[in-house]
Amino acid sequence: MRLASCLGFVLFCCFLEVGAAYSSWGFLRGETELWGAQSLGQPHAFSQPSPWAWVDVSQLQAASPLHPVSVWCQEAQMVVTVHRDLFGTGRLVRAADLTLGTAACPATAQNAAESVVTFTAGLHECGSTLRLTPEALIYSTSLNYNPVHAGNPVVIRTSPAVVPIECHYPRRNNVSSHAIQPTWAPFYSTLSSEQRLLFSLHLMNDDWSTERASTVFQLGEVLHMQASVSVGNHAPLRLFVDNCVATPSPDRGSSPQYAFIDFSGCMVDGRLDDATSTFISPRPRLNVLQFAVDVFKFAGDSSSLLYITCHLKVSPASQPPDPQNKACSFHKPSGLWAPVEGTRAVCSCCETQRCGTARRSLQPFSTSHQHRGRRSHRELPMGPTLGEADVMLGPLLIHGHQQHPAGRVPSAGAGSHVVLGLAAGLAVLLLAALGALVACRTRSNPV
Repeated sequence: MRLASCLGFVLFCCFLEVGAAYSSWGFLRGETELWGAQSLGQPHAFSQPSPWAWVDVSQLQAASPLHPVSVWCQEAQMVVTVHRDLFGTGRLVRAADLTLGTAACPATAQNAAESVVTFTAGLHECGSTLRLTPEALIYSTSLNYNPVHAGNPVVIRTSPAVVPIECHYPRRNNVSSHAIQPTWAPFYSTLSSEQRLLFSLHLMNDDWSTERASTVFQLGEVLHMQASVSVGNHAPLRLFVDNCVATPSPDRGSSPQYAFIDFSGCMVDGRLDDATSTFISPRPRLNVLQFAVDVFKFAGDSSSLLYITCHLKVSPASQPPDPQNKACSFHKPSGLWAPVEGTRAVCSCCETQRCGTARRSLQPFSTSHQHRGRRSHRELPMGPTLGEADVMLGPLLIHGHQQHPAGRVPSAGAGSHVVLGLAAGLAVLLLAALGALVACRTRSNPV
């Protein structure tokens, strides 16, 4: 009986040790950091495709049961609401000491009665940054608290704090029937002419069998792009890529920019020593043209984003290729330009870079046009050929060789420390239990 009592006492002590080692406040904080700061009363559901916010309040250590920072991620802006009892101590911080982002944007509204400060900023304002993952567009900023010491400069009663904030926008669903402004761009775009010529540009997988789902690439990989036109009731047409220009923003006229196809269908990127870019020959159909381009990024551009705008056009399938309507790649072993179809003569101007003047682009595609899912449409007049249009692909996120797509994963060091701590705790508990058992057995069986 005495032995059973000792065993019960040992088990009770073990439970107490486990309970003491477990921090309920730590659990609550971990849950809060995982779920983020939605609008109050709107818990986040992982299955919902709508935007959601992530907020890290670890620097605040607020004692208040209410979250001092809440974020509402809207289509074109984020609204950050801050309770001035920032640290949960009952002492209100000065609204002037709170700013948003690296640009230190001031509050846009204050509610003195509720001691609340509000920041409303566009997704690209106040120094926010954009990160892309296969699942979402993530806009990151921070709430900054930098107290001004108005009293004795020798002492301080609070310390600065930074609250990281993220707005996550799922890539496969828009917030509403309208496109997210100002930077939501489709993976591919499609434009229509008055006679229902539907031009499109797609990212394809390595074997060209299906569209590529991800727009994240690393240097050393290859962009497989497929241009096409839906001819409808037209007579057979042949599609050409007149030019393609890469820019770090959706504005085709922005700087820097790089034309990897130019001069009415010359794959000039393949002329470089470190590139193998080429048109794919033979083409699968006359109304489809495929081309592969070695991945690149702009030097010194921290965003690592690429937008590709291509000018597509068609000519009658019965019309042979000519210097203004061609698809030419540079064949390095021979040092000559080679066409997808037609004679080599149509490519001779690629070397001289004088291929005549063809009608240039219509208005560049922009995200202000109506989106229908991931497909965008626009009515275009006919060009001097049978039809032409600008289409855009992007944004593409390009990582360096040593970079990896951004993601939040625990560090190996942190994980090993946790494992070691748990192992040490279990060892101490086992030793204590064994000692108690030995003591009980000694008492029950005296010599």
